[in-house]
Amino acid sequence: MQEEKKRFIQEFVPGKQVTLSHLIANPDLALFQKLGMIESGAIGILTLTPSETVIIAADLATKAANVSIGFLDRFTGSLVLVGSVSEIDVAMGHINTFLSEQLGYTTSRITKS
Repeated sequence: MQEEKKRFIQEFVPGKQVTLSHLIANPDLALFQKLGMIESGAIGILTLTPSETVIIAADLATKAANVSIGFLDRFTGSLVLVGSVSEIDVAMGHINTFLSEQLGYTTSRITKS
């Protein structure tokens, strides 16, 4: 008896969400050099959907804490923040809280390494 093959199709359906919130504390200098960014105490990485949300997130971050935008891509939803560990933590927390409470986004826990 011949076994029937099954085919699965996977789709990405973006919702209103923060898919990644990660804080890198005290990264190696080489990481900053490879990314072409000024050395700082920490790097905050976020990915958001819809991708234009990074514009809102960057504005929230720079108003909530003393952080700089290391990278922002409104087409992929990627945002990289640089600053001290505590300032990045405050900025990322503010982004998650605002997006969740004011805009109804699903947020991710801020992970740290």
